[in-house]
Amino acid sequence: MRWARAALVGGGEIAIRLVEADEGQALNKEYRGKDYATNVLSFPYDSEPVVMGDLVICPSVVAREANEQNKPLAAHYAHLTVHGMLHLQGWDHDNDEDAEAMENEEREILAALGYPDPYLGNPAE
Repeated sequence: MRWARAALVGGGEIAIRLVEADEGQALNKEYRGKDYATNVLSFPYDSEPVVMGDLVICPSVVAREANEQNKPLAAHYAHLTVHGMLHLQGWDHDNDEDAEAMENEEREILAALGYPDPYLGNPAE
């Protein structure tokens, strides 16, 4: 998957799973204490010598969000894949400074892939 490769620095062993909303909700509740299905979850296992981990993507949530945000579905998948890949490599957005740095990195990667800034709304017209 080119979106994942574009966001990966160095080598990696990443499993990307697509799950139904009920499994996404169960995983989000168990690991994050949030009782709802979310778009993407990242489960890092190791970063040396290569990044290892799982990305769990919930297609029904991704589709709903893309529709609500009036974004092309492929662009939203690309963004969430890049976002999750950055989490697997230690990026986070727990504070404003970290969030800004992570969002800027996402913008650069997505622009190189030909996608617009995901934080501008980008109507699909």
